[in-house]
Amino acid sequence: MTPSSPLSWSPARQEALLAAAAFVMGLVLLAAGALFDHGHPLALLVLPLALTCAGVVVRRRAPVVTLALGVTGMALDIVLGPSLGTILVFTDNLYAAALYGPRPLGRVLLWITSAGAVVAGAAAWFVTWDWRALAVLLVQAALIGVIPVTTANIIRQHRDQAAAEHERAEQVARLAELDRRSAIAGERSRMARELHDLVSNHFSAIAIQSSALLARQDLDAAAVRKVMKSIRENSVQGMAEMRTMIGLLRHDGEGEEAEPIRRRLADAADLIERTGVRARLTVRGTSRALPPAIDLAAYRILQEALTNALKHGTADTEVVIEYACDHVVLLVENPVNRDSLSALPGSGAGLVGMRERTTLVSGSFDAGPMEAGPSGETRWRVRAELPTGAALPTGSATGSAA
Repeated sequence: MTPSSPLSWSPARQEALLAAAAFVMGLVLLAAGALFDHGHPLALLVLPLALTCAGVVVRRRAPVVTLALGVTGMALDIVLGPSLGTILVFTDNLYAAALYGPRPLGRVLLWITSAGAVVAGAAAWFVTWDWRALAVLLVQAALIGVIPVTTANIIRQHRDQAAAEHERAEQVARLAELDRRSAIAGERSRMARELHDLVSNHFSAIAIQSSALLARQDLDAAAVRKVMKSIRENSVQGMAEMRTMIGLLRHDGEGEEAEPIRRRLADAADLIERTGVRARLTVRGTSRALPPAIDLAAYRILQEALTNALKHGTADTEVVIEYACDHVVLLVENPVNRDSLSALPGSGAGLVGMRERTTLVSGSFDAGPMEAGPSGETRWRVRAELPTGAALPTGSATGSAA
């Protein structure tokens, strides 16, 4: 079996081996005489060395215990020696306590070790009155205490910054995923509206006109030709829009993207004629070019309202388009049978789609039955007000078309 790499060992096993290596190194230094001999038996200096090495064993799991063992071992070593091996291991005790211990502990240790270095240097000066002794002892105290603690605090700060950056990157990724899902949901909703307008409006008109043509046996050739022409126009338009939508869905980002068919409110008269509904169109105000989003929303709302009028209306439909200075108003009214009010699409996809289109462009929308007039008929009204912002006038038109 191939032996595992030391890098793959558990932290506890690595620390145990590190403590054993430090203990062996300390014994070698003791045997070599790297200590201040105060006449104590050499075996006594093994005890503080063992205490500091025991702190290395638990340096990650219990850094406060590591600090306590290191301070105890260092204090005992100063009384008996001191010895170089114990001092070197004690620096690792300080380093581990500042790096793995509670965050305030690192700051406290920095203050304590800095003050200890200053006090040691001052004591050397007071005893010897030699600035060289002050400098030597100050540097030694800094190397033993201040440098390990400072290094640990710097590494801990960098580690915390890396963790914060990683967390921030994860949050950005989560936000990007939420944005992606929101974009997908919005695109699905838009596609659903477009498909509904395509299927419901064009093909509903085709179905109604063809059914009426089959039901009427008294129509002359000119009337039949007119109805068939309208059916053909709706079929061609529906196929063109469906082909454009399929091309957009199949587009993979390479080559030229299919150009969507531009629908404009200015084509209202053609829309009324192609739908086949009997309607009177009135345009008020100054006709002008509208922003593309407003133009398409107004066109689709009018298209859906005319389709509903074709399905449920009982007489001529009134269509009013009013251009104001900063908005455009669509008004579609048609009489309906009271018995058919429950069948009107007040909670279906058509009315929902019109309301959604209005909301997307920050407009207002209202639809529902009106009170019966003097003749006793009930009228269904659709009203949409869409903001247009600044737009340049392109002409004016006022009148009616049937």
